[in-house]
Amino acid sequence: MRELRILRQNHIYRFCMVLFPILVIFFFTSILDDGQPTDLPVGVVDLDNTSTTRSLTRRLDGFQMSKVVARYPSVTEARRAIQRNEIYGFLYIPKGTTAKLLAARQPKISYYYSYTTLAAGSMLMKDMKTISTLGSAAVGQATMRARGMTDRQIQAVLQPIKVDLHQIANPWTSYNVYLSTVMVPGAIMLFIFLISAYSLGTELKFNTAKQWMAAADNNIMVAILGKFLPQTIIWLAIFFSYEYYVFYHLQFPHLGSSWMLVLLGLMAVLASQGFGIFAFGLMPSLRMSMSVSSLWAVLSFSMAGSAFPVMGMDGSLQSLSWLFPLRHYWMMYQTCVFNGFPLIESWFHFAALAAFMLLPWLVVKKIKNAMLTYVYIP
Repeated sequence: MRELRILRQNHIYRFCMVLFPILVIFFFTSILDDGQPTDLPVGVVDLDNTSTTRSLTRRLDGFQMSKVVARYPSVTEARRAIQRNEIYGFLYIPKGTTAKLLAARQPKISYYYSYTTLAAGSMLMKDMKTISTLGSAAVGQATMRARGMTDRQIQAVLQPIKVDLHQIANPWTSYNVYLSTVMVPGAIMLFIFLISAYSLGTELKFNTAKQWMAAADNNIMVAILGKFLPQTIIWLAIFFSYEYYVFYHLQFPHLGSSWMLVLLGLMAVLASQGFGIFAFGLMPSLRMSMSVSSLWAVLSFSMAGSAFPVMGMDGSLQSLSWLFPLRHYWMMYQTCVFNGFPLIESWFHFAALAAFMLLPWLVVKKIKNAMLTYVYIP
């Protein structure tokens, strides 16, 4: 009851445990609602200006991810437009392209794109490369049809090997599916880290530590369980609501069972609380424990392996990645939820999350000593 009163009276808990996590859930899932970025601005420098090159421009504009927003008289003007962030790339068609194409003299079509924004640059590169290939294929198709070749023969020449592509579990190539499922849990775990350290640190800051310990008869385990049980229930409600929203309302693909989602949410919440308590136990200071918790949570986004694979990192970073709860959550999600493999396939990550849950056992005596003897220093 004491902790429930604290949760009700302190607005920080209301914002960081309910409002901000809900905003994070809707922010990430709505900003990526289309799955992939669409209508990325691209320019064209068409110095040939023939029906063939204009057809290439129209085809480029017809792609879902590209939108031709401007035509420039020179490469210099298009380059300046990229530098002003007006476009992400441009297609350059030099004069005489159509004539060389019809004469089979291999004209050069150039495309320039900015990799400052990695996703936009790579997507536009793919579209402009496809357009360049389609241009030569269209002329080759017309030439071979004029020679009397059948469509089957033309197809065999233009595409000798036909690729049969199967994208497992995410056939839509939706960015929402693989970004929101790591960014949202990572943000929730960040809040759990901070609130866990904050709730212990404020006992020292507001000089209520002895009162807290007295309420538990100076039993530190009873004190910690009493303090964090209400928080655990709230965090589980938030995490389970997130899972229901993305996997059942938004229909994110998940081959794993509902019980696996429940287990994964429970492990993530308890492991995050364990780390936050451990951080305060190592440094019984409100400022230092929250700084360590926030640093560790932010680094988790890079070390989880969702944006850049851990196996491609330096050996020391690969070893360091095991110290981040989000990494183990992400691996269990990939293995048991996304791909539907049994839990035994990720038993080591399950054991790692269990170890994070047990970390407070290593520092309970130090926390008790801090509550009974330490004096808060701003």
